[in-house]
Order: sequence, then structure tokens, then C-alpha cells
Amino acid sequence: MVLEHIFPEDWLEHKGRYAFIMGVIYSVIALVISTILFPGDPALVAVAFTSMLLLPEMYKIFSIEERQEAVEKKVGMRALWRNDIEVVRIYIFLFLGILLVYAVGTMLLPTVQTNSLFREQLEIRFGQGFSGNAIAGQAVSGQLFSSQLFYDLLSNNFLVLIACFILALLTGDGAIFLISWNASVWGAIFGITAKNAALFAGKNPLALFGVIMLVVFPHMILEAISYFLAAISGSVISKDVLLEEFASERFMEVFGFNLYLLLFGLVFLVLGALVETFVLDNVSIYQEIIRMSVQALAR
Repeated sequence: MVLEHIFPEDWLEHKGRYAFIMGVIYSVIALVISTILFPGDPALVAVAFTSMLLLPEMYKIFSIEERQEAVEKKVGMRALWRNDIEVVRIYIFLFLGILLVYAVGTMLLPTVQTNSLFREQLEIRFGQGFSGNAIAGQAVSGQLFSSQLFYDLLSNNFLVLIACFILALLTGDGAIFLISWNASVWGAIFGITAKNAALFAGKNPLALFGVIMLVVFPHMILEAISYFLAAISGSVISKDVLLEEFASERFMEVFGFNLYLLLFGLVFLVLGALVETFVLDNVSIYQEIIRMSVQALAR
């Protein structure tokens, strides 16, 4: 691929913040191409194209990690965590770049075009699709903390985490598709929620989107990090099977560390579901934005 050779190999490794720019650029390219080639249903195709563009970059990053581990005489928990935290940072910026493109697209494009271009993502609002927890219109229970809502969110998020781990384990870097998909879902739904609420209240959709992001950012990032850790864990274990002698001391050290990484992902997942449940039940300004968005649809 031509794009992957434009930037130096360690570009993202040392300057992870530029991953945000890459997430934006690749998402826009993917949306334009998918709209031209598949005008009838470009939503999923755009996510697939985004993932295809990102895969070579992620492969280079994991290759760097492998070379760093190969030259280390002894694999230590601190060294492994130091290497992986950089990859998590890159995933975060890529995720936010993709999310921003889809959010801005839903807010600025005409409604008819939005409903066509982001149809698959927006259907999640009505409980359809794989990542139903992203729905911005979840009904609130009126309780301080709803255990049923927490269980529903946690069980859904757990399926996404396991899917990220298994895809990465089987393909090496395949979890980038699910990560891109979740970013597109969150971006499209938060964007359309802000747009509809703004139309109903006569306010600026960008301002309402900023409020939404302030409210949802903590639990969104916690959940996203859990998926990133699962993807990294599966990817490194997958490559470790090929690079290291099976059942050797080094193999078991790397394997054990990445299982711990998956457990950390589960911890972040639980924390994210706890925070999201509290937000949906108790943050009145978010509830009001959701209410206005729903009433705009009912008009």
C-alpha cells in the first residue's frame, strides 16, 4: 500500500498524537470511496475500508514491539507494559479521530444523506446491531443506580471485548475493524443526538456535542481502553506463538503477561459499565439532551 510508506516506520510509535490525524484522514478517504463505489449502503463498507487503510500501520507498530522484545534478554512486566502503553495511546488517538469524523459528518450533512451514509450506525439507536450499548437514547431508570442497566451494558460490552480478543488472536490485527466500528457508532450516534436536540431547542449542535462528550468521555474511554487491551493481548499472543519456542520460558512469560493484560481489560470494562450506568441514571443535562433528541424525532 502506498500510504503506509509515506510516513517513517516509527512515526506513530514516537508521536502517537499524530494517530488522531491518521484516523481522521483515513476515515474521510474511506467514506468518500465507499460512497462512490457503494452508494446504496456505504456504512459498513466505509468502516471496512478504514480498517484496511489502518492495518498496515498497526502491523508496523506491532513489528516494532516484536523487535524490541526480541533484543531484550529477559522479558519483564515493566518492559512489556511500557511497550504496550504506547500502543494503547495510539489506539486511543486513532479511535478519537474516527469518532470525530463520524460525529461531524452526522451533524453537518443533510438529514437524508446522513440517514443513508450512516444507516447501519444509526440503527443501533433502536437496539439493532452488535454494539447496542452505544445507543444514546437508552431509557433511564430514575434510580440512583440501576443494576439491570449495569448488567445489560456489561454483558454487551463483554461480547465486544471477547470478539476483539478472538479476532486479534486469530488474525493478528483484525480487531481494528471492531474498534473502528465502535468509534463510528459512538461518533454517529452522539453526533445525531446533538443535531436533533439542537433542532428541537434551536441551539448550536456543536455546542451540544461538546456537552455530550464531556459527559460520556470518562466511560467511553474506559470501555475503549478495555477493547484496546483485549486487542493487544490477542495480537501479541498470536505473534508470540510464531516467534517463540512453544512452552519455553520466554513464551510463558509473554503469554502470562498478555493474559494479565486481558484481565486488566476486564477491569476497565467493569469500571466503564459502572460509570455509564451512573451517568445514564443521574446526569440530568445528558438526560435532557436525549429527551430533546427523541422529541425531535417524534415531530
